[in-house]
Amino acid sequence: MMQSGWVEIFFLAMLAGFIGLRLYHVLGRRTGHEKPVADPYRPAGPDALRPAGRSRSEAESPIAIDLPADIAPDVRPGLELIARADRNFSPERFVAGAQGAYAMVLESFWKGDAEQLADLVSDEMLDNFRAAIAARKAEGERVENRLLQVDRAQIVGAHMNGAMAEVTVRFDAEIVTVTRDAEGRVIAGDPAKSVETHDLWTFSRHTASADPAWLLVATDEDE
Repeated sequence: MMQSGWVEIFFLAMLAGFIGLRLYHVLGRRTGHEKPVADPYRPAGPDALRPAGRSRSEAESPIAIDLPADIAPDVRPGLELIARADRNFSPERFVAGAQGAYAMVLESFWKGDAEQLADLVSDEMLDNFRAAIAARKAEGERVENRLLQVDRAQIVGAHMNGAMAEVTVRFDAEIVTVTRDAEGRVIAGDPAKSVETHDLWTFSRHTASADPAWLLVATDEDE
């Protein structure tokens, strides 16, 4: 486990779905779109979003939160709700950690490392990854993709679902995509060219949990 401030969120994003139709060639196999994890501990009534141990006045007190410059106005209220439920939440640190998780999930899937993915994604998504990896192996295919760079990571959605915090990040990245068959022939992508990807990943965390880790619970593509 890393020790610096941002690593709190880097590891935050490590327990983490995956890219849809357009990333079929990017990832080598479509994994589908999963719904965010439901909150099994969601309390009822007007105090549902109140952090444990706080009075109504404390829970509704103003929140001082530093937001990245690219946050849209309609996203701010959701981030403030999350910060109210988790006073250690920092959007900037979260984005840094989410970007690290983005690279780790991609690389683990490309390598077919289901064991590593088990520490990065939700159980439902892990099942999809394992199925995709197994199908790839059964066809004798291998993926030689490379993440060249993440051009931008931006929070585009945030809300509370009971005690569950959910944050969606858009990643704009450049990836070299190459899929080879059993004979080593390129059947998808081009090792000499990169493609631009625009992906939406949603992370979720139970704010009442002592575990600071976030789950990657859903992915989609964006225009």
